[in-house]
Amino acid sequence: MNTVKTVPERSALLRALEEAAGSVCDKIMTGDAAFDEKLRAMYKKCFMDTAERTLLLPGMESTDNEGTAHTVSDEVFIITGDINAMWLRDSSAQVCHYLPFAGRYPEIAALIASLIRRQQICILRDPYANAYLEWPGAVSEWTADRCGMVAGDWERKYETDSLSYHILLVHQYIKYTGDTSILDEREIEVLDKIVSLWELETDHEGRSEYSFERTRRNGSYAGLPRSGKGSALGHTGMTWSGFRPSDDPCEYGFNIPENLFATAALKYIEEFIPRAKTLRSSIEAGVNAYGTVMHPDFGEIYAYETDGLGNHLLMDDPNVPSLLALPYLGVCAPDDEIYLNTRHFILSEKNPWYFKGSAAQGVGSPHTPDNYIWPIGLIIQGLTVTDPDERMSLLRTLVATDAGTLSMHESFDVNDPARFTRSWFAWADSLFAEYVALLFN
Repeated sequence: MNTVKTVPERSALLRALEEAAGSVCDKIMTGDAAFDEKLRAMYKKCFMDTAERTLLLPGMESTDNEGTAHTVSDEVFIITGDINAMWLRDSSAQVCHYLPFAGRYPEIAALIASLIRRQQICILRDPYANAYLEWPGAVSEWTADRCGMVAGDWERKYETDSLSYHILLVHQYIKYTGDTSILDEREIEVLDKIVSLWELETDHEGRSEYSFERTRRNGSYAGLPRSGKGSALGHTGMTWSGFRPSDDPCEYGFNIPENLFATAALKYIEEFIPRAKTLRSSIEAGVNAYGTVMHPDFGEIYAYETDGLGNHLLMDDPNVPSLLALPYLGVCAPDDEIYLNTRHFILSEKNPWYFKGSAAQGVGSPHTPDNYIWPIGLIIQGLTVTDPDERMSLLRTLVATDAGTLSMHESFDVNDPARFTRSWFAWADSLFAEYVALLFN
C-alpha cells in the first residue's frame, strides 16, 4: 500500500466510517438490552465525532479568532472541538480509534496520511508550538504572549509530548496500513528536527532560547517563572518541557511521563535517525536516576515531575501522557513493578488529585475544579488494567456519567455528572470509542 497523496472525499469517508462503526456496534452485547442500546448510541456518536464535526477538508471554510474566513487548502485540518485550532497531541489522539480500520478502508488511510502531512507542515514551521492555526495569516487569541510566536501558531506552549504524538501517529499508521512511503524526505526532516530539539532541551539552562510569558486580562502573570525560563534545573540527561499535556505549566521542568513517552517514540525512529538511540538512553538513565522516589506506603514509584536538584512532585494528571498511561503508550508492561506501585499510588487518596464521590471516583487535574474527574483518566485506567471485570465496571461508569449527552466531557463532578467542563472535547470522545472497540471487537 502506498500513501495516497490526496485527501478523502467527505461522503466516501463518512460511508467508510459508518461501516466501520457498525461492525463494532454489531458486537456490543452484554445481556443488558437497555445498557447495550445506550452504549451503541454513545459509541457511534463518539466514533463519528472527529470526522463529522472537527475535520476540515480542503475546500471547506475555516475561521480565525477575529472571524476572518479562509478556504482550507492542501491537507486536512482537525480542530480540538470547542477551540478552533489544531493541537498536535489532540489531532493525533482524535484519529486513534480510526487507525485499526485504516488497512481495510483506503479513505481512512488517506485521512490519516493527510493529517500526518499537515502535522509535518506545522512542526517544520515551529516545533515549539503546541497548537496551530489553519493558515499562517490567521490571528490567534494569544498574540500578546511573549514567547517568540511564529505566524500560524495558535499557542506556543512547549510540551515534549506534542512531538511524541506525531511520531506515534506515523508509527501506528505504518503498523496498520503497511505503507512505509509516508517516511519520505520531508518526514525524515521532521524526525531529525524533533530529535535535535529534544537534544538541545537536555541542556535547557545553557542552550535553549525558549521562554514563555503571559499576562492575563486581569493583569495576573500566567507564564513560566524566572522571566519565562522555567524553574531552576540540574543536568539529568532528560529533556525539558515547559508545559504539561494539560497545557498547565510544569512546576519542575523534567516531566516524567513526557520523558518516558519520548523514549518510546525515539525507539520507533532509531532506524531512520540513529542518534535517537543515544538520546533515548540518556533520557532513560535520567529517569532511573532522578525520576523515582521511595514512597513509605507504595514502595518505589515514579514522580510526576522533578528538577534534578532534589525536588519531586508526587501526583498524576489524567491528560495523556500520564503515569497511569505508561503501558498504553508502550513504555512498560502492565505488570512492571514500579508502574504497579505508581498505579496504586495514583488510584488512592494519597494522590492529591484523586477524588471519590457518589457517582464516580477517579483522577482529576489542577486544570479543572476540585472533585471533578476526567473521563480520559477513567478510560486510561481501563485500557491499562488486565481485569475484565474492572474494565466493564469502568465502562458502566462512563456510560452512566454522560449527563444525557451521549458524549464524553473534559471533566465532571464526582457527585453530580450534570456539572461538567467542556461540552465538546473530541479527544475524550475518540478515546472512548477506542476503549469500546477494545472491549467488544
